[in-house]
Amino acid sequence: MMEPYYKKERFALYLANCLDVLRQIKENSVDMIFADPPYFLSSGSFTCQNGKMVSVKKADWDLSNGYRKNFEFHLDWIRACRRALKPGGTIWISGTYHSIYQCGYALQIAGFHLLNDIAWFKPNASPNLSCRFFTASHETLIWARKEKKAKHTFNYNLMKNGDWPEDQVKKPKCQMRSVWSINTPKAAEKKFGKHPTQKPFNLLKRIVLASTNNGDLVLDPFTGSSTTGLAAYLYGRNFIGIDTEKTYLDLSVKRFEDTAVPLAPSMQGYLLWK
Repeated sequence: MMEPYYKKERFALYLANCLDVLRQIKENSVDMIFADPPYFLSSGSFTCQNGKMVSVKKADWDLSNGYRKNFEFHLDWIRACRRALKPGGTIWISGTYHSIYQCGYALQIAGFHLLNDIAWFKPNASPNLSCRFFTASHETLIWARKEKKAKHTFNYNLMKNGDWPEDQVKKPKCQMRSVWSINTPKAAEKKFGKHPTQKPFNLLKRIVLASTNNGDLVLDPFTGSSTTGLAAYLYGRNFIGIDTEKTYLDLSVKRFEDTAVPLAPSMQGYLLWK
């Protein structure tokens, strides 16, 4: 296994192409993967951020190479993830309509069993500048299991009866539905800088707690600023994050060293149960 870029107990970051690291990870060893792959949205168009018009180009890694090559990219990393997952392991993939349908098709070709698609509704989404389309205010998450006949982890009781005050849709003591209302990242989550597709901590906290157990191994092949890693570490899981951008791994390290004090099991319960 190659040397990590940064390593602490239960938390490791790799500066590499995710395919190179996934090939070296022991087969059938990972419990859950969360992936937020490039959406291939970067172009000459504009969007709105904080009331200002800005270019949608995030970086060269987000530039489209055409539908066929984009799909081949998704199929390659999804197949590599499948090899690393345990038979009952699951994968979550986040995306917009620009990418999520390709990822869903690739999951099926790779042999995954689809479990759910989640609509992550953003109550504070940015407005649409052109006024020619509906305002984009959600992303889609696909949740899939490696083997159709295997048993996966789903912490049903916690999802139903836990305290989820950040979600306007979740009703107390009722089953958690497939529409989640969670705001975009808070200012405090970006105090060291931000990743252009950064996910809110509350979103990753829910994913980690829903589909893993204490001591499980969580992997993020496009870790960015490592919100997945913070949620995994704080709630007693092990984490491997991979990214090709040193800038974002450095941001991950700052966030980890600033916030990552593991929560005791008693405190985890206090935060999640009324």
